[in-house]
Amino acid sequence: MIYNPSIHLFLLLLISYITGSFPTAVLIGKKSGKEIRELGSGNPGATNTLRVFGWKPALIVLLIDGFKGWLPAFYFAEYLFQAHAVTEPGLIQIMCGFAAVLGHTYPMIGRFKGGKGIATLGGVLLAIYPMVLPICIGVFAMTVMITGMVSLGSILASVSVPIFLLVIPAITQDQAIPLSLLVFSLLLPWFIIFTHRSNISRIRSGNENRLNNKKINKQKKK
Repeated sequence: MIYNPSIHLFLLLLISYITGSFPTAVLIGKKSGKEIRELGSGNPGATNTLRVFGWKPALIVLLIDGFKGWLPAFYFAEYLFQAHAVTEPGLIQIMCGFAAVLGHTYPMIGRFKGGKGIATLGGVLLAIYPMVLPICIGVFAMTVMITGMVSLGSILASVSVPIFLLVIPAITQDQAIPLSLLVFSLLLPWFIIFTHRSNISRIRSGNENRLNNKKINKQKKK
């Protein structure tokens, strides 16, 4: 049995990455005889699944991709806590969760071309600080309802994470969040902006995809 905590951590990060690499949307597409990476935006995520296959397959992708982030951050990290004395448990959760996000975004089995990481990051937040997730979902939903752009909703939701992590403890008079979580939340928006850089270019040019594109096109034809 391996007792070295560094080796344990490395193995957990590797397993977390492999967990995040599970190609949910790709498998959903293949079940229908289609390759999602060649349809719609080409992104193997819940949003493109919604556009191509409808809301039911998209919901399955959303839940499984979220679970891919929750499982490493909650369960895998807990395994390390039980095996070794850990001084920064929150940091281990973040590391395992982010390894899963990297697996989803840059999967080795998909030639390092994966999704944008939003659902998986949501699962990580659910494991680490669940109170902030519903608020971020509210920011996301409101933005999508107003603009129709999932990408913009994702970016603004990620930007709201560090804000609410500071506001919530002040309102609830709870203890301050760990420094590792605060640093992670500050870096999080930059990661999301990076994964959405092509979307940002389309937003600036006015060509970004919207969830109501089909309805708009039908109205124009009429």
